[in-house]
Order: sequence, then C-alpha cells, then structure tokens
Amino acid sequence: MNMTQEIQFDGVSVVKKANVYFDGKCVSHTVILADGVRKSVGVILPSTLTFNTGVPEIMEGVAGSCRVRLKGESEWKAYAAGESFNVPANSSFDIEVRDEAYHYVCHFA
Repeated sequence: MNMTQEIQFDGVSVVKKANVYFDGKCVSHTVILADGVRKSVGVILPSTLTFNTGVPEIMEGVAGSCRVRLKGESEWKAYAAGESFNVPANSSFDIEVRDEAYHYVCHFA
C-alpha cells in the first residue's frame, strides 16, 4: 500500500515526552492532528525488534528501509521509503532495520 507522501503535518499538537522503546532503539512522538486523530512519528535504529499492536496500524516508511514479518507468517517482506504495511489489531510484527535508521509514521485505525 502506498500512501500520499506528505513531508509535514500542519496544525498539530505534539506530546513533548518521547516514547522510548527497546533501550532507545525506537523513539517516537505522538502527534495529534487538528481533527483529533493521533499518529506516531518516529525512528528505529538498526536492530531486530518485536512490536505488539492493540489497534490496527499502518506503518508508513518515510526514510530508510526495513524487513517485516507479521505474526503467523514465515516470510520476511522488504519495505522502502514511500511504502507502507498493515498490521492487524491485537497482533504483532517483527521488524529488522539494517544499515541506516528507518523513519516512519504510524497511523492508528
């Protein structure tokens, strides 16, 4: 799934305190759009991590690349900047970031 590549969000509020996961290997900030929609904007440093989801998520790659394996799947799929992947609610995914940081926007459903 390709999403429209916006370079910025206008008219938003940002939660000042960062969300820091996996000893700083993933850092994000919560962004609240003017209509109340919440998103997370962050970066994952080179590592292999497992994330759990409560609600459906769309992970939009902004820069860098990664490999992803959704819960229940055996195959890894590669994603580059400008590409997105969907994660169902109450699930998980493994993400591998190699040489350079992976910048993303997480859209919550």
